Amino acid sequence: MKIAVLSDIHDNIWNLERALTDVSGTGAEQLFFLGDFCAPFTLAQIAEGFSGPIDAVFGNNDGDPYLLTTIAAQHRHVTLHGQLAELEVAGLKIALNHYPDISRSLAQSGQYDAVFSGHDHKAYTETFDSCLWANPGEVMGRFGSPSWGLFETDSRSFSHRAIPHNAA
Repeated sequence: MKIAVLSDIHDNIWNLERALTDVSGTGAEQLFFLGDFCAPFTLAQIAEGFSGPIDAVFGNNDGDPYLLTTIAAQHRHVTLHGQLAELEVAGLKIALNHYPDISRSLAQSGQYDAVFSGHDHKAYTETFDSCLWANPGEVMGRFGSPSWGLFETDSRSFSHRAIPHNAA
């Protein structure tokens, strides 16, 4: 199974649109979002642009949790978990959290097969014993090249994907 992993949109709806177009071309069946939608309209854009199950957690810049929760409730395929999501997907135990310090500890705990985090806007992967810890980078594109990640459950592999630039 392929899972798209996105983080840190910070209202860059143009990069989000390109990312969602790229995601649709991969055959991803599920989407994880790791926080920092910022404005709630970005959650609506994700929900309308991806039809498979969407699991999302809050980041530190999600200033209207009431409206985010309201939007999530309007879309059956969206689950907004709060600060931490613990999921079982394709037989794997997976955790989602916005913060790398917390996520590193979760990955080192030995309780998960994969842990995903955002927050620092950096794309990286590490492995602790058999647990993959990955950050997809930022959709926003302020601190570097905008990117998202693709997790393949069968191989437990994670690849970073650059968000295509608009041809002008």
